[in-house]
Amino acid sequence: MKSKIYFAVCISALFFSCQKEAIIEEQIFDVLLEDEIEDTVDKEPTFSADPVKNWVFQMQHTSGLLESVENTNFVSLYDNALATILFINENQKNKAEQVLDFYNSKITSELEVNGGFYQTRNTNGEAGERIWMGDNAWLLIAINHYKAQYNSDKYANLAAHLEAWLRSLQIENGALLGGINSNGSNIPLVTEGIITAFNAVPGFDDFHKNILSYIKNERWDTTNNVVLSWPENPDYAYAMDLHSLSSTILDGFSTNVLTQADRFLTQQEFTLSGDVISGYCFDEDKDVVWLEGTAQMAVAFKAMGNIGRGNELIAEIEKTVIQSTIIENAKGIPYTTNHGTSYGATQLWDHTDIAPALSATIWYLFAKEDFNPMALGRKTNIPEDQQFWAHN
Repeated sequence: MKSKIYFAVCISALFFSCQKEAIIEEQIFDVLLEDEIEDTVDKEPTFSADPVKNWVFQMQHTSGLLESVENTNFVSLYDNALATILFINENQKNKAEQVLDFYNSKITSELEVNGGFYQTRNTNGEAGERIWMGDNAWLLIAINHYKAQYNSDKYANLAAHLEAWLRSLQIENGALLGGINSNGSNIPLVTEGIITAFNAVPGFDDFHKNILSYIKNERWDTTNNVVLSWPENPDYAYAMDLHSLSSTILDGFSTNVLTQADRFLTQQEFTLSGDVISGYCFDEDKDVVWLEGTAQMAVAFKAMGNIGRGNELIAEIEKTVIQSTIIENAKGIPYTTNHGTSYGATQLWDHTDIAPALSATIWYLFAKEDFNPMALGRKTNIPEDQQFWAHN
């Protein structure tokens, strides 16, 4: 991930709480006016003729950070990393720099003190909560995209700090520690974050080899040839996003990994229209269509050459496009089609199905534009004897 609405992070002691879908309690704030959004310096267009892109553009505040959902005061590190990648892909350099400049300004006061950046905060950049490894890996991926697009080392120091911290989290078995919860407890080992960090840290060295060793020994289903999320709990051993992420991160994966994701396929009525939407749930309880995850699967299908299936999923997602309540000519995608549970048995936050969410909207745009954000960090030089996923 692991975008939230009405957001004070509520962390379960169970493993699934470490996913980016951590449950958020309701928290309503006044809407910021459009004219509060900072203009870009070199007069790049602030608006887009595409109402979906326009919604993302207009969610950026004067702090440089993007609010995850309308009518909240909530900012997600993951969502802002995704937005930065989108801005770079759209050549909105200044908008990308506004996000990265915020985090760059927090190196001394936050990154050097905590190790990583806070997972959540308010739109002013204050009241930070929880240090989650996976979202920090996504920020490093965004910086890698900036460097590749603009041939610039402007954020090299920020990238070096993030890489050093991610490397420092590796333990003897090759896994990476998850970080620190708001209550000071340790976040358990989370497969999703570990393979994201594998992609984020450049090159291929012992850090990456040790991660592969851990996945092979501890988080690999030798029967179905897929990466496992929580093997100690059979009900939640499989997580949908590991199918899409592993296939786009690890070179040489069989298309079988995406077929295996059929275990999460479901149909649900979209709350706002009553239309029946086909897509993927977080897990095997299949009680919601997770629109962000379904868009991730569309990206993965297209990246693996199944353009037809990717476009089918895009067509389903487009049935859920909704109008912004605060911005003209702006539309977005909700996080889910209906209310239910996230990964595990915990309930999603209120209004997850009726308000546009950054993560779902941005992944939809990635899928529409045939853009795989993991392609830049994909390792093509992994020794053949270590590609255990390709041997089956």
